[in-house]
Amino acid sequence: MKKILIGVILTLAAVLIFRSCSEEKEKKSILKENSMLIQEQINNVSKLIVTEGHFAEVYNYKDSQQLFGPLITADKKALVVVNAEVTVAYDLSLIKFDIDEETKTLRIISIPEPEIKINPDFEYYDVTSDYLNQFNAEDYNKIKRNVNASLLKKIEASTLRSNAQNRLLSELSKFLVLTNSMGWTLTYGDRDIQNFEELKLLE
Repeated sequence: MKKILIGVILTLAAVLIFRSCSEEKEKKSILKENSMLIQEQINNVSKLIVTEGHFAEVYNYKDSQQLFGPLITADKKALVVVNAEVTVAYDLSLIKFDIDEETKTLRIISIPEPEIKINPDFEYYDVTSDYLNQFNAEDYNKIKRNVNASLLKKIEASTLRSNAQNRLLSELSKFLVLTNSMGWTLTYGDRDIQNFEELKLLE
């Protein structure tokens, strides 16, 4: 009877140990699968969030040079009409993140800065110049630099950048939904992100 009792106890102990090991293995397997799923979702997110805009500008260019002092002035001028396609993009492949399986945390380390690209189309009208002050390559380069600087100011004053930020938040909200549904925590820097309102503070 004693041997049977010892046998039963040993059998129960073996079953409990086996079940405990199986549950631990299953938990690790689920944790690994969740980590791989998060990694896959981040890799599959849109690589670029692009907002496009169209800007037009009329630019008057004038350059005067004094020859032999103020006695003689040589002028050149041009009327330039610029139509520009502008894009604001975030390259989400550059997001730096860390996945901590032990604490079930997806940590966003850094978000890339927006990339602003200006593709202007220049049309020159009423280009005139004196014989002693001709148009050259530097004049055209100067016009392009001035026009690009002017367009950048218009872009900053427009809703183009904010629209791109909204698109960025829309993509990042996918991470929030994913981590919340899996019981994970989304953090940025040293701050836990619990809802969309807190996500908006990443701007």
